[in-house]
Amino acid sequence: MWLSPFYPSPQADAGYDVADYRDVDPIFGRLADADELIAQAHARGLRVIVDLVPNHTSSAHPWFVEALAAPAGDPARNRYIFRDGRGPDGAEPPNTWRSVFGGPAWTRVPDPDGRPGQWYLHLFDVGQPDLNWDLPEVRAEFEDILRFWLDRGVDGFRVDVAHGLVKQADLADWHYPEEPLSGGGRTGPRPPMWDQDGVHAIYRDWRRLVDSYPGDRILVAEAWVQPAERLAAYVRPDEMHQAFNFEYLLAAWTAPAQYAVITRSLEATDAVGAPTTWVLSNHDVVRHASRLGLPPGTPRPNGIGVGDPQPDTAVGLRRARAATLLMLSLPGSAYLYQGEELGLPEHTTMDDDARQDPTWKRSDGAERGRDGCRVPIPWEADAPSYGFGPTDASWLPQPALWAEYALDRQRGVAGATYELYRAALMLRREHGLGRGALSWVDTADDVLAFRNGDLLVVTNFGAESVGLPAGAQPLLSSGPLDSDGRVPTDVTVWARA
Repeated sequence: MWLSPFYPSPQADAGYDVADYRDVDPIFGRLADADELIAQAHARGLRVIVDLVPNHTSSAHPWFVEALAAPAGDPARNRYIFRDGRGPDGAEPPNTWRSVFGGPAWTRVPDPDGRPGQWYLHLFDVGQPDLNWDLPEVRAEFEDILRFWLDRGVDGFRVDVAHGLVKQADLADWHYPEEPLSGGGRTGPRPPMWDQDGVHAIYRDWRRLVDSYPGDRILVAEAWVQPAERLAAYVRPDEMHQAFNFEYLLAAWTAPAQYAVITRSLEATDAVGAPTTWVLSNHDVVRHASRLGLPPGTPRPNGIGVGDPQPDTAVGLRRARAATLLMLSLPGSAYLYQGEELGLPEHTTMDDDARQDPTWKRSDGAERGRDGCRVPIPWEADAPSYGFGPTDASWLPQPALWAEYALDRQRGVAGATYELYRAALMLRREHGLGRGALSWVDTADDVLAFRNGDLLVVTNFGAESVGLPAGAQPLLSSGPLDSDGRVPTDVTVWARA
């Protein structure tokens, strides 16, 4: 289980603005509850990974409060990235960097005497000031935080914005391309705030620390880095264990695009002896049951709301089920986001007044943001808040149509998405697919087929049904096969070769 941040926080960004890295926010419980959760998970054979947020703290963190009270040049300010502004009176930001959430990445603060003072960097929300990772004190603090949670029994860390800790020393101007979090696509210069080579020394230190603990502890990088060869640098033998494969998540639903990203990913991680990871949804992107149902040519949206192009629910779920079977048949590690096992679509009709993502406000309403994929999932169709809590109130509103996706409506129901996931995970383990190896099978241009161990996997992206090879025995399919056993459009089949 990977848990998103539960630390004390003002919740300016759903807990990714941490005010205290060694405690639990009272809205979730107490530190003793975290200890109990870890113990109960271990008793059930589950490991627990916690979210670590090292690129920035909350503006409510004691370090930043101290920095604001200190004058320019004080050591307290050196823990963060404070700079004088441009222009004769310092009224312009130090450079052209933009926040991932929209607007400038710099905010000016008053000096202790009340006069306009320096600016501080926040690549995300104004309440998330970036730390200065060139300072040994910052590095020592986070190594101590790692020890604190490792001593409590956690099995690893998902490292938020792992590619952002180190900035180019001169803080050079940068004019953003389309994708602000990674600085663009597979070509072109690296942006000065992302994927700097200096991050790797930090993770080598962390790896030595983690390896000093008993058991199999793990470091997982959230690094929006392309090309795959740059991402693979994060999982070299002496650094992280895994890194999320966002190039795979973003790949188009076509046979050539899927073939290219799968091949590229495996080659890059094989070169450093690491497992490849696969992921289709997470808390930062539109759920793939909706994303794959958008009209052809629709740019990848940052959230969907009323008035935006709406997904085709049936097409989206059909493709999502096919994509899931394709993903779970690949060698490597698969990450599943809460609710996708129910086939949950994005909440695309949320009232904008209910939105909490800072992207919504900082973009002046241009970006709906991530709230639609973060809505609490439905457990019981007829219970208050679908079983999430004792009342109908939940931290984000749940759409009425989610009743049909509730767990109690799917458990034990043949053909339900929940049962598809259970069957797929059972077969994945039984056939050792995650530890296997992939060999491609020649097919038509709009069909993808490969073998992994004793299984044949076929995904049909084309408009016409396709036949399985003679003698292939279907074990599981994401949707019904034709009456003659052929594979319809947007269906994945696992068969015994």
